[in-house]
Amino acid sequence: MLIVPALFVQFFQAAEDYYQRADISTLLRGLRYFGLFVAALAPALYIAITTFHQEMLPTQLLISLAAQREGVPFPAFIEALIMEATYEILREAGIRMPRAVGQAVSIVGTLVIGQAAVEAGIISASMIIVVSITAISSYVIPEFDMSIAVRITRFLFMGLAAAFGLFGIFVGMNALLLHLTSLRSFGVPYMAPVGPFLVSDQKDVILRVPHPGMKKRPGVFANRNRIRRGLGRRGRGPAP
Repeated sequence: MLIVPALFVQFFQAAEDYYQRADISTLLRGLRYFGLFVAALAPALYIAITTFHQEMLPTQLLISLAAQREGVPFPAFIEALIMEATYEILREAGIRMPRAVGQAVSIVGTLVIGQAAVEAGIISASMIIVVSITAISSYVIPEFDMSIAVRITRFLFMGLAAAFGLFGIFVGMNALLLHLTSLRSFGVPYMAPVGPFLVSDQKDVILRVPHPGMKKRPGVFANRNRIRRGLGRRGRGPAP
């Protein structure tokens, strides 16, 4: 089923958010947005810091990373590119294979190849950790289509980080934000209610307030009849 207009914040909302407690739903949403940040920027930040901004790392951590990379023939960008491409191939192969075998191929295959690459001196152990955390974080996003978009932008940020460091990441983030705020879905701004910022609609973005506080429909959708029909007899949630 397709729902229009489709807004950015809706891709991080799940059905269980509305029948769990408000504090639990708010925590889970915060984890989803944090997972988005990690899935999109973790490899790029690792590349930028280890390549251009080593002074940002504590001395002991920098020494540990340098020891791990000793003997690795590739720069951090090539390492990340190899591992990310390998993971994407295994993920796609796992989807196309029978379900009972597909999950084993994607998980076991990634572990075996990563361990073999570290032992062969092709990839550093720290890069395996970064790519693994990135891959796991991409599964936090409820909507698969948004996960695909994040996987694409991840490679763009990696290229910017390898070329310009943190400056390239910041420029890329600004360009991405400008692009997202310029989009409209069936006449509604794609980033609403964050951009443009609507105070009355913040009750169901990152925070999910209790149901009695959600008596009004989102102002970005409803120009008339802002009041919902009311809560059910047992307070199970607001009417659509």
